[in-house]
Amino acid sequence: MSSQTADDHVFKALAHPRRRELLDRLKDQPQTTGMLCEAFPDMDRCTVMMHLKVLEEADLVVARREGRERWNHLNALPIRQIHDRWISQYAGHAISILDRLKSDLEG
Repeated sequence: MSSQTADDHVFKALAHPRRRELLDRLKDQPQTTGMLCEAFPDMDRCTVMMHLKVLEEADLVVARREGRERWNHLNALPIRQIHDRWISQYAGHAISILDRLKSDLEG
C-alpha cells in the first residue's frame, strides 16, 4: 500500500468522532471488545466492531486473540507519521511567518 493510500485510511478512520473516542479508550491500555462495548452502551456490538474494523484497516488498532477474548491495542505510529508529514511541516511554516511578522512590527 502506498504512503498516500495509507494516509487516506488514517484520515478516514480519524474523521469519525466515535472512532477517535475508541482510540482514546485504548490510549492508556489495551481493552477487549467487550470492554469497549460496555464503555459505549449507546452503540450495539456490531457498530463497535464496524468502527474497530475501520481502525484496523488504518493500522491504528492491532487486535490479538487470547482464548475467547479479542484484545485491541492502540498503534499510534500512523498518527505520528501523519504528524510528521503534515502537521509539523505546516506548524514550522506558520511559526516562521509569525516570527517575521513580529520582527516587522518591532522594526
